[in-house]
Amino acid sequence: MSLPKLHQESIVSHVGVGQDPAYGSVSTPIYQTVTYQHPGGELGRYDYTRTENPTRTGLSEGLAALEGGAGATLFSSGMAAIVALFHLLKQGDHIVLTNDVYGGTYRVLVDVFQHFGLTYTFVDTRNLEAVADAIRPETRLVFVETPSNPLLMISPIRALAELAHQHRARLAVDNTFMTAVRQRPLELGADYVVYSATKYLAGHNDVLAGALIAQSADEQDRIHALANSTGGVLAPFDAWLVMRGIKTLAVRLDRQEANAQRIAAFLAEHPQVARVFYPGLAQHPGHALHRQQASGPGAMISFQLRAEHRYADFMNALRLVLPAVSLGGTESLITHPFSETHRELPEEVRLALGIRPGLLRLSVGLEHADDLIDDLAQALDRLKG
Repeated sequence: MSLPKLHQESIVSHVGVGQDPAYGSVSTPIYQTVTYQHPGGELGRYDYTRTENPTRTGLSEGLAALEGGAGATLFSSGMAAIVALFHLLKQGDHIVLTNDVYGGTYRVLVDVFQHFGLTYTFVDTRNLEAVADAIRPETRLVFVETPSNPLLMISPIRALAELAHQHRARLAVDNTFMTAVRQRPLELGADYVVYSATKYLAGHNDVLAGALIAQSADEQDRIHALANSTGGVLAPFDAWLVMRGIKTLAVRLDRQEANAQRIAAFLAEHPQVARVFYPGLAQHPGHALHRQQASGPGAMISFQLRAEHRYADFMNALRLVLPAVSLGGTESLITHPFSETHRELPEEVRLALGIRPGLLRLSVGLEHADDLIDDLAQALDRLKG
């Protein structure tokens, strides 16, 4: 799917279209098969679904077009995609990462990859001097989340790419919060984009999926070979679900973002809220930088309660917003990073970063903004006194 002159909204609407040469089905069929018949002695393009599957091809080609990458490899979860990225490294290599990175990324490095000889340093990737100081001769990868999870810190993608390349390292950006509809890291110099496609790309809280997109064809070939060798690929039906979800990504994100802007403004003025983290607020650190490298603030908000040890009372009082992990779906979800998504980080690290007991992360959904604000207001009012 090569449609470089189209807007992102048009590209997402046509992901997978034109992928059925047999019958011309507009929706890519689900090729629920493991193996493919072929003439004796000759293998066709498809021979075994772990290697390649026509349904997965429709999604991977669509994502590559959306990102402007050489290709996209689909995995069974976002963590499987991150693991594949780390598998591109070798024993003794060093990684520099955003310091409030998702807890699952922290966990897989500490519990798995350090036993295979990878080393890592967590730094404030907003600070180029701190990143430069953390880079070693053996550094081969800089891994950033921007906006980060859960503090929505904004790191300068273009400057980090230039810095990494000066040191013979590559830059990977976890773009889960923004998607290519709002932010295009490869155009800003990144070498890889990684996703939990479970979130905004699929968008309905009904499928686990991950994606890894490379800037260069050689790197994409390495990733494809790695996925085939290790086997953590996306199943055909799951690929179809992501493909179906991604067609409405642009309109979903428009609505979610409009809701989030109203909610962030409401929270910023509420007496029970000590601080709001949202790139769409002018007072947010990195607000100006985010506007330079993204076309919208997204729909993720974090906020700190003044009565920080009453977070459970607040969450239990909610009637419309659902206390649940994950994000990016049609329903609004609220998460407690201190005890949930970032519990793997040592407590002293969480507190130093600002991931405190009263911090809550809100994934804004498609409900009416007035209903969401009313729900948050009545739950916050329970904390008075």
